[in-house]
Parts: sequence; C-alpha cells; structure tokens
Amino acid sequence: MVKVGLTGGIGAGKSEVSRLLASYGAVIVDADKIAREVVEPGTPGLAAVVEEFGADILAPDGTLDRPKLGGIVFSDPGKLKALNAIVHPLVGARSAELEASAGPDAVVVHDVPLLTENGLAPLYDLVVVVDAAPQTQLDRLVRLRGMAEDEAKSRMAAQATREQRLAVADLVIDNDGPLEALEPQVRAVWERLRSA
Repeated sequence: MVKVGLTGGIGAGKSEVSRLLASYGAVIVDADKIAREVVEPGTPGLAAVVEEFGADILAPDGTLDRPKLGGIVFSDPGKLKALNAIVHPLVGARSAELEASAGPDAVVVHDVPLLTENGLAPLYDLVVVVDAAPQTQLDRLVRLRGMAEDEAKSRMAAQATREQRLAVADLVIDNDGPLEALEPQVRAVWERLRSA
C-alpha cells in the first residue's frame, strides 16, 4: 500500500485532481466528505458542535448550517481551533477505517485540505500538492463558486500559505492553467505513485 497525502489551497483544483486519480484506480479518502458525515444529524459530532457554538448553527431541518458556521469560524482563529478540535479526531478515526479496508496493493490517496496546517505530512509516504497562484484561487472562488471576494480572502487567509504547502510537497501539480493542462500532469503523478 502506498499512502499519499493530497492537498492544496481552496480553489487550487484539488477536487479535480482527486477525481482524476480515482478514475485511474486510486482509493480516495476524502477528509472534507468525512467531515460532513461526522456532523450529520444524530451524530455525536453534531451534538458536540452544537454544544460549542449553540443551536443557531443548525438549519431548520436540523442539519448543520455550514455557511453560517463557516462565517463564524473563518473570521475567528480561536473558534476555528475549537471546531477543529471536535471534528479532526472524528475524521482521523474514520479515515483510518477506510484506509484499513483498502487492499495491500492499493494507492490510497488521502484528500486532506488542511494537511499542512495540521502537520500531517509525516503520516504519508508521499505528499502531492496541487498548486495555484493566490490570484488564480481568488478568481475561481469568486467566479466559479460565487463567493464574495471578502469571504474568499478570509478562507484563503485561514489556510497555510502557498510557500508552506510547497515546503511539504514531494510532488507538485501546477494548476494555474486550463483544465486540459491538468490531466497529463495527474497521469504522470499516478504513474509515479504506482511505482512507489
């Protein structure tokens, strides 16, 4: 088994890289997806988040109002730390279960947005960073995701810097260009991972 950490700043294109790797045969362990699962209604995770932040962070249907919570935590490092202290251990436990169920010859790609911020690089055989210039990230967040520029900048500022991510990278995928330029790079990375 080869354990790979995949990371990149918000808007860098990590999700597209993850999708391509899955299409080649990688087992994807998506930390964001798991983070949503561990705070679904009826979970201990959601109960702990409500206890920390109050019932105002719930939508009328009882689910977590993610945009509202995001607005709270991404503007206050202390509150973000409190949220992470609840969610990260739950995500880690579920990720370990998924990895354990992959075969011995699998390439297991852990799609972890906060890999750099949480000092997780040593947990992986290789770290792949999807890199894009901050201006490219901002443009994608505003133009493609419809975020307000201030919110996009706030989310970017809450993450590691480009330099910090590149410092932990074993392999870098440059995603400043068009989508057509991405696939050949991801294919080359896949071949490298298969032979690792």
